[in-house]
Amino acid sequence: MEQTENFYDVVVIGGGPAGLTAALYLARARYRVVVVEKDHFGGQITITSEVVNYPGVGRTSGAELTETMRKQAEGFGAEFLLTEVTGLELSGDVKTVRTGRGELKCFGVLLATGAHPRMVGFQGEEQFRGRGVAYCATCDGEFFTGKDVFVVGGGFAAAEESVFLTKYARHVTILIRGDDFTCAQATAEAARSHEKITVLTNTEVEEVSGDTALRDLRYRNTRTGQVTEYHAADGETFGVFVFAGYAPATELVHGLAELNEQGYILTDRSQKTTSDGLYAAGDVCVKPLRQVVTAVGDGALAATELERLCAAMQEKTGIHPKPPVSRAEEAAAPAETDSTLFTGDMLAQLHTVFDRMTSPLLLRLYLDEGPLSAELRQYMEELAAQSDKLSVEIGNAADADHLPCVRICRPDGGWTGLAFHGVPGGHEFTSFVLGLYNAAGPGQAMETDVKATVQAIQKPLHLEILVSLSCTMCPELVTAAQRIAAENPHITAQVYDLNHFPDLRERYQVMSVPCLIVNDGEQVSFGKKNIRQLLELLT
Repeated sequence: MEQTENFYDVVVIGGGPAGLTAALYLARARYRVVVVEKDHFGGQITITSEVVNYPGVGRTSGAELTETMRKQAEGFGAEFLLTEVTGLELSGDVKTVRTGRGELKCFGVLLATGAHPRMVGFQGEEQFRGRGVAYCATCDGEFFTGKDVFVVGGGFAAAEESVFLTKYARHVTILIRGDDFTCAQATAEAARSHEKITVLTNTEVEEVSGDTALRDLRYRNTRTGQVTEYHAADGETFGVFVFAGYAPATELVHGLAELNEQGYILTDRSQKTTSDGLYAAGDVCVKPLRQVVTAVGDGALAATELERLCAAMQEKTGIHPKPPVSRAEEAAAPAETDSTLFTGDMLAQLHTVFDRMTSPLLLRLYLDEGPLSAELRQYMEELAAQSDKLSVEIGNAADADHLPCVRICRPDGGWTGLAFHGVPGGHEFTSFVLGLYNAAGPGQAMETDVKATVQAIQKPLHLEILVSLSCTMCPELVTAAQRIAAENPHITAQVYDLNHFPDLRERYQVMSVPCLIVNDGEQVSFGKKNIRQLLELLT
């Protein structure tokens, strides 16, 4: 019995090293598998600029390493879906995974959602998040060029990211709660011996304060009781980067599988949880070491066990999901890659989206004489060449602020409310493509209650999202804002590559991305948000 388009042997939730490895093993074994990821494929390791302890790979970045993993899995026919999983139904032989783009059916589910940075809880941490308190050196380090930076934490991330921050900061001071670093000595020594780094042990942050940005820091030596106050020089600010561990992303399985007191999911030696058909791998699990190498081991082991489960379920139910199609099998009819800007993988992604679009769109460009405008024009013209549903026209530059800009318009010239200022490359490439899909229809699926909430908004909302193309946390907020704007004519969503618009950075005192500006500063919010979290803020 052959099943429907949305039936898989396994649905993998999470696109980090554990999930990608599992997808590779399953697809290679000829089982149909889809990796569902809400943010970006690659996971937390993508924010690590240098990886030197992954066996067989001398030196690489986290992003490069996981992109290789993704391409390997894709080469064996694994499928990928960028959306949020909103719920699970795990009873019976056939499981249901509910997502923002509809329901997926499967025999087995692998939870590989990883973990997210923990807040420490010192006074002022939440208030100054995005205005000096940060959690990602790769995303936000450049905002502190020439400034003093304090790092809170004594683990691997704190040591490694402190060294990375010296590329920007005038000086880095590491505040460690315990007696010493808790990571490998080689990593600790690189920080300890760096000429731009000072290490203070037995030290806790008590408070950060300021006005529109950080101006003051107070920390205490827990052994002597001595309190130290740091005050930024007149007109200056500083940064506090928090690397205090991670909290597991196990919200989806609360009440479905057993967790420990810290929220990590319990598994047996085969990565099986206490719920039939649900396996877990990577940083969500109870384990003594959380590294890429252990995550891929978890993923491989879970995939092997899931192969046995799927074989048994196929025989029991008579359901046989269509097998994956590998790149080798596609070689007889390779996709055309007549593009100077887009790779074959990017073109395949584009054509998949464009084929589903129901209405044509007009890309109206607002340009000046600068090289960035020339780059945007080339980018949009080559993008439009990939589909007869897209066309490009040049608008009057006086009609738009912050050039260059592309507005997504309807064929009659009416603006959909979506725009990008700069060139939507890097991590915003997929976000921009999804914006086109949402504007043209049918768009990403919305749950009924979410759609009703969006449509009920009657007041004008002007959303500006300030991003960095290197930030892995920005696309989720961008996609959510664009989806809302595409659904409601009272709402606009404009995205700005902050690297090219320093006036916005100064106006809103932005020291972290993504930054959401509502109605020209009526509300300012920092950090990634899904569509429900964004609606809660707006309504």
